Amino acid sequence: MNSIEKALQKNKALEQDKKNQQAALQSSKPVIKTLDDESLSVAQQKPVEPTQPAEIRKAIDLTELQNGFVNRDRQVINEEFRAIKRKVLNNAFGPLSKSLNNSNIIMVSSANPNEGKTFTAINLALSIALEQDKTVLLVDADVLRPSIMKIINQPFENGLMEYLLGDVEDLSEVIYHTSLETLRIIPAGKSHHLSSELLGSEKMLETVSEFANRYPDRIVIFDTPPLLGINETAILANLAGQAVIVVQEGKTNLNRISQLVEQLNPDMAKGFVINKAHKSSNNGSGVYGYYYGADN
Repeated sequence: MNSIEKALQKNKALEQDKKNQQAALQSSKPVIKTLDDESLSVAQQKPVEPTQPAEIRKAIDLTELQNGFVNRDRQVINEEFRAIKRKVLNNAFGPLSKSLNNSNIIMVSSANPNEGKTFTAINLALSIALEQDKTVLLVDADVLRPSIMKIINQPFENGLMEYLLGDVEDLSEVIYHTSLETLRIIPAGKSHHLSSELLGSEKMLETVSEFANRYPDRIVIFDTPPLLGINETAILANLAGQAVIVVQEGKTNLNRISQLVEQLNPDMAKGFVINKAHKSSNNGSGVYGYYYGADN
């Protein structure tokens, strides 16, 4: 073998050694595989740390409100509240609305307790919720004797008071959906010794302003305490554009009615619902006839 052949053979041997070293080095590296279907199925079998999903609150079922409440069936009470809501809606969105401050904010009150104001507020909200192009927010602002959630037999955690106190940061957390897509409810919340100050606060003013202006198709109904002798109601009267006053026939005299009218904003539209104007109806509600009229 000549020197040239020996040199070529030596180079060949060196190249082979180099290849062997590279192969050995490659075999020592960790094998990285893609997450194919098989490895994915194995990964899915591994325990996952539990998460805390956002609470989904169940909508309030109003279908059980049958006797004495407005529903989709054709009955006398539907017709009675249809007449009332027409006046309210005309005041809220018709020509008169331009002369009213917060024309779509309705306060429902009475001179005395137990005259049917909460019953009226709920039924008015139910009736308006049946409209094709309107939404309703029913607010229990009777923070001294909250009744709406009791009447519809629904529990709640927080309400208007907790929001005004800052215990609940987002207003949406105290707005409860119902089985009627167009109706929402805000409970009063827990009683508080500063309820008058809270209702008269800047935060409450901003909240009512948002209620009035955020949704152009919305009616907001406040169920307020009785007017006579209650500071909270006088405060709310300055925030609403309309007042619906429930008067039980034979219970409230004209002098007391005059007194309560004097406590209302003179620029707001005022209407009266005459409750129990006739003998009790057969459905056990004890409420039969209504009359509505506005003084402007």
